[in-house]
Formats: sequence, C-alpha cells, structure tokens
Amino acid sequence: MRNLIIGAVLLAALGYGGSKFLLHNKVEKGVDKAIIASSPFARVNYEGVSSTMGGELTMDSVEVQITNFNDAITIERMGIDTPSYFSLLRIADLAENVGNPNDAIPEYFGFIAEGIRMRVDADYFRTLHGELQKVVNQADSDKPAAVCTGKYGFSPATLEALGYSEQVVSVAAYFRRDASDFSVSLKSSVEDMWTIDAELTLAGNMIAELSQGPRAKPRLSALRIEYVDQSLNQRVSDYCGRLGLSNEEIVAAQLEKLAHIGSSLGIEFDEYLIDPYTEFVAGKSRLVITAKPLEPISLSQIGLYKPSDVPALLDLSAEVF
Repeated sequence: MRNLIIGAVLLAALGYGGSKFLLHNKVEKGVDKAIIASSPFARVNYEGVSSTMGGELTMDSVEVQITNFNDAITIERMGIDTPSYFSLLRIADLAENVGNPNDAIPEYFGFIAEGIRMRVDADYFRTLHGELQKVVNQADSDKPAAVCTGKYGFSPATLEALGYSEQVVSVAAYFRRDASDFSVSLKSSVEDMWTIDAELTLAGNMIAELSQGPRAKPRLSALRIEYVDQSLNQRVSDYCGRLGLSNEEIVAAQLEKLAHIGSSLGIEFDEYLIDPYTEFVAGKSRLVITAKPLEPISLSQIGLYKPSDVPALLDLSAEVF
C-alpha cells in the first residue's frame, strides 16, 4: 500500500511537471511570436513565464522599450488569472476550440499587471501629455486651478510638484459570467495616489456579446465604484495652496474637474453625487458611487438622453466615509 501511494504521488508529480513544461513552452512560443510582430513599435524583453496551481499565468520582469524613445517601462509581472491550473490548460488550447469557446473559457478569467513603473520625467510620458494637451486645447488649461487638480491630466511637472518621481501602477480586470448576465471587475491602484475597485454588471450572455465585436450592445444592470484616496487629495490641496488658491477655490476647482469628467461622459451630475464628492475632496478618504437603473439600459443609448437626465436614468448616487 505504501509503495502504491508513493507511486501515485510520483506519477501525479511527473504529470504536473510535464503539463507545466508543455504549457510554458506553448505560451513562450506564442509570446515570442507576439514580440516579433510588435518589434516595429516596441522592443520587449522578459525573464520568463510562471504559472500557479491557483490558476495564474504570467510573464515576469517585463521591460518595454517603445520605438523612438529612450526611457523604458518595467512591469513586475503581467498575465491572466483563472479559477485553477486546469483552466489554464483549457485556455492554452482555446485556439483549437474556437467553434465552442464555452468549453475553454472558464466561469471567470482576468488580466493582471502588477508593478508597472514609469518615471514621471520619462520621454514618452512628456510626449504623451503634450499630445493630449493638443487634443484638449482648452483656454483654462494653464490656469492654476486646472494645473494643480489635473483637470486635463497631470503633467510631468505637476506630478513632480505633488511629490512623485515615478508612477507605480497595478491593474486587474476580471470577467465573470452566469446564465443571465456577466460582470466586469476592475481593480487598479497608483502607489501613494489612489485605489479603485469597480464592479460593472451587464445583462446578457458574455460570449454572445464578445462575438458581435463592434456591434455589441451591452446593457448596464448595476455599477459600483469605490475610490480610496491614498494621499493625492492632500497633495493636490497643498500644491493648489502654493499656487495661491484659497480653500474655497480649491474645492471649487475640484468640482470643476468633476463637471469636466461628467461632460466627457455625457452626464451632468446632480446633488446626489456633487454633495458627497465635495465632502470627499474636503477631507474624507473613501467615495463610493453606485448606479442601479430600474431596467438594464444599453450603454450606447445613454448618449441619446439629456446630460441632466442621465443621473436619474441610472439612479446615480454616492456616499463618503
């Protein structure tokens, strides 16, 4: 009996080791092909591929050098997260199951990227911000209130003034499905700035929606966004003060930024979001925004409504803690 148990353990270990070798080999070949295809745009190096019994498969110690730029982006690890190691094996064979993707795609899967490091004075960061400002082209973009709050995006100079030498970003996006709807969870953070935990529930079948590509019309059932300040609000307040804004002007500038965000989304926020947000920028650390429409609504149809009617349509509200 003892020998049988030892033999079974050895066979299981050999099977796991063999499948892991084949999995990593298949993934590395696919990654290397993708790297070759992207070579006109960027040079990518990575240390290796890792997988876990918990269902994670990642590229480790990634360095991305964008063509025509000198500064690199480094990523501690990036890849996918699934329910189990066996899900990884099924996904690795997804190309052979395109006729029936339900057999390969698990009930949930996610994309993860941790430790994305970008210096705020990097040449690609400066260029990107410059191009964005050309698109924005707003008369108040160089005013103190817009500069210190990042109304149109934080410039490299503003980030340095706020006390940041680099941006350390982590993000994870998860997709879950059941018989009647599917959800998208987004967890993201920027070190010493903020964390966001968002949950979007959409009505319908995920596979059917994805198969439609640009013709997909997902319908919103519910939305929850939890935003936790990790020091950014105080840094912004301090910097705005150094630029000569009073406390009242700082809060007003933050509300102008909120209105700008709403305008870009086709929404005119009402007091159910503005009042809690005012408390948030005045000193609270956690803001929770929810949307609970009475019936699932197509995201593509929201733009057909007056911006002032959208908050009521979505039953949009917020709380602070």
